[in-house]
Amino acid sequence: MSAVTTKPATALPAKPAALPADGRIGLRDNARHIGALVRRNALKIKQDPESMFDAVFMPVILTLLFVYVFGGAVAAGDRDAYIDYFIPGMMAMGGLQIAMGVGTGLNEDVNNGVMDRFRTMPIARSSVLIAKLIVEGGRMLVSTVILLALGFAIGFDVKTGPLELLAAVALSLLFGTSLTWVFMLLGLSLKTAQAVQGMGFLVMMPLQFGSSIFAQPTTMPGWLESFTDYNPLSQLADAARALTQGHGAVASPVLGCLAWAVAITAVTAPLAVRKFRDRT
Repeated sequence: MSAVTTKPATALPAKPAALPADGRIGLRDNARHIGALVRRNALKIKQDPESMFDAVFMPVILTLLFVYVFGGAVAAGDRDAYIDYFIPGMMAMGGLQIAMGVGTGLNEDVNNGVMDRFRTMPIARSSVLIAKLIVEGGRMLVSTVILLALGFAIGFDVKTGPLELLAAVALSLLFGTSLTWVFMLLGLSLKTAQAVQGMGFLVMMPLQFGSSIFAQPTTMPGWLESFTDYNPLSQLADAARALTQGHGAVASPVLGCLAWAVAITAVTAPLAVRKFRDRT
């Protein structure tokens, strides 16, 4: 009589949660996915602290450079007045600097196949981009805090109050996140990170220097002064100055900046999500 031997049953790997029949993901699940991806992106920064160098050192370098190299000439020797003029302008520029790096990093993730892994998961495509947006918003906040700390150290004076200063910070973060959608769209649309960086500079340079960030538009030629009137960075810089210095009307630049932020997000966010879905 022969003995029958049986092999122990092997456990099958757990299958990933399937999408609902209609392909839709509920709000709670979507929020959970975003939270997990935010944690992943934050851990990447922890493992690679050099990725914070632009957020930490860029506001310091630019502030010291413009205040102590160009400030005396721009403000006719009154460097203290230029500090109060320049720091709110830098709040407008900080989000643009951070946003440009987002497009480059996203393009590298796509080309390295990182995004292909996310595509195999039962998650909303928008959650990947929203998570990145949240983390970059945190980097913008860190950069703004460092800028203000340095500004206070060299003599920046808020002539209104803490609530107005917080409003200026919130406005700059809101506008910065809208610009992040623009650069994420560029990162998904162009083939290489170098192309994204080059296109980013083409977008960034006219917006930065053709604005009221560094100098009064009244000192510029008429055609350039007209450009600054419609430049969204000028709207943000003027709003931040009105909120922190109490100079000029507050409602007009604030509403103009909010309108720009909403319009930019409404146009570029759906395009970025669609491009992410198609490219990956």
